[in-house]
Amino acid sequence: MVFKNLKLSDVGNVPVHLNWEKYFGEVKQQAYNLIAKEKFCLFLGGDHSVSIPLEMGFAQTHAREKVGIIHFDAHSDIANEHDGHHWSHACTQRRALDLPNVEPAGLTMVGIRAYMEDELEFLAKYPAIRVISAREIYCQGLTHTYAAISERYQDYRSIYFSIDIDVLDPAFAPGTGTPEAGGLSTRELMELVKEIITLLPVEAVDIVEVSPPLDSANVTCWAALKVIYEIFGAIASRKA
Repeated sequence: MVFKNLKLSDVGNVPVHLNWEKYFGEVKQQAYNLIAKEKFCLFLGGDHSVSIPLEMGFAQTHAREKVGIIHFDAHSDIANEHDGHHWSHACTQRRALDLPNVEPAGLTMVGIRAYMEDELEFLAKYPAIRVISAREIYCQGLTHTYAAISERYQDYRSIYFSIDIDVLDPAFAPGTGTPEAGGLSTRELMELVKEIITLLPVEAVDIVEVSPPLDSANVTCWAALKVIYEIFGAIASRKA
């Protein structure tokens, strides 16, 4: 697809500093300002903890309706605390469930293949959270995976889509902080991203945990870039 009529605007970066509360507040406010303009938003991050204020901004923008979250990751990131604080990259979707308009039934986790013990306990307590493991995708295929995702969002109007690059197998994404063997291929990720964004009411996406210093021959960066192209193509097809 040629993106002749797709208009893009790069609004730059939020300056990083070590005061987490202040930094997250700035990210949340800037995300809210962008999402409120009713334009599709693509956020490119580092650490997956940045999804916490991004999802807060998204939920605030849609405060009068329930919000869905699709979480692609090797890890469930649903710990209440990690490394001594509640805003860790391992707590991303636990903080999302603290938001008043995000329900367990609206959270879908895809590609998961590693847990901490307290995360398993939490998931057992809230079975409405759907976990589609990497093994389920491998055994049952992409058609099954997309159907399992889409059936959960038939009555949703607003979905946030968070993509941790470590959802990919390290063979396809070595440049990330916590690689886990047994993940998706780049092709599988591209196909699922295309289907989800084309056919579901996704209004914002983040891509996180790409680490160029850990990369090999830019393999991870190129994979992330290809996913971005698929996002642009899906948005263009919506407008066609």
